[in-house]
Amino acid sequence: MRICTVVGARPQFVKAAAVSPALQSAGIQEVLVHTGQHYDRGLSQVFFDELGVPNPVTNLSVGSASHARQTGQIMERLEAFIQNSTPFDALLLYGDTNSTVAGALVSAKLQIPIAHVEAGLRSFDRTMPEEINRIVTDCLSQWLFAPTQTAVDNLRAEGLRQGTVRVGDVMLDVTRMFAKRARKRFPLSSITHHMPRKYALSTVHRPSNTDSPANLQAIFAALGCLPRPVIMPLHPRTRAKMQGIRVPGNVEIIEPISYMTMLVLIENACRLLTDSGGIQKEAYWLKTPCVTLRTDTEWPETCQHGWNSCVGTNPEAIVKAATTDPTGPQFPFGHAPRGTASGLIAEALTGRLGTGVEPHLSESGIAKQGNA
Repeated sequence: MRICTVVGARPQFVKAAAVSPALQSAGIQEVLVHTGQHYDRGLSQVFFDELGVPNPVTNLSVGSASHARQTGQIMERLEAFIQNSTPFDALLLYGDTNSTVAGALVSAKLQIPIAHVEAGLRSFDRTMPEEINRIVTDCLSQWLFAPTQTAVDNLRAEGLRQGTVRVGDVMLDVTRMFAKRARKRFPLSSITHHMPRKYALSTVHRPSNTDSPANLQAIFAALGCLPRPVIMPLHPRTRAKMQGIRVPGNVEIIEPISYMTMLVLIENACRLLTDSGGIQKEAYWLKTPCVTLRTDTEWPETCQHGWNSCVGTNPEAIVKAATTDPTGPQFPFGHAPRGTASGLIAEALTGRLGTGVEPHLSESGIAKQGNA
């Protein structure tokens, strides 16, 4: 089997670190295409270097642009690449970026089957560009690899039963693969002078926050009220919006960091405050309470017992959530029904889970060939 994997943003590079080796082990030939959506070295090349992700065969070099222009450029350049390549049996896509939806549209037009990793996630907020990208990609995909039962339920509620398989969360595979290695390679003292649990960690990059000076200033005002230093790796999008924003003295702005360095900072932080989707899960698995700077989340499982709180940008709500401890234990979340999520994805693509029919999910969540 020969597939084309399209990546373009930090979370996609990270997921490929787990899935690409599983594809190779299953005898699948993978051709990796980088759209260039993330082009800053701290958000792109460092992940290929550090995580061992196969080097892309091409970089479409789209760079920054409006949603429409960026998506259109990816579509135009990706179509040309595919048409000039040996035919592919499938196109594999991750998550919910413009690279994802552009790949789905091109693949559908060229009648190439689509495999969507992290299918079924919903925030139910269609003002988020990512929500539109998820919905469109899921509707066009033949393989819908859902990370959780909630995602499976979302797909079924939309009538997307055929091809849906709960495989578990690829990011849990990656966290397991690299957390121990990260602790050894990047001890906390090599990253910051702060001791474990004596600092908070924050990331902000969503357009709903960065494109609103009021929201961005409200977030920084809340961070300034926390009784701890706050380390903030600053996304290039956020940096470009910082004019006129007052940064409190306890907020330490640093450059974007690598995946393993981020794992170490998350694990040792007293709190994570973020508008990102993916690192909400990493915080949960690493037992660090999270405050989500949005009013919704794609990962409702993380909100059990107060391990994650969706509070938006109200400073008082942010401070209250950041100073309130979880009320109960964590529960297993994102685990594969058996083995690893990456391994199950490879099995499904090679037909060992029943390609072309709807997998039946048993009570244990293990996919079985046959119609549900």
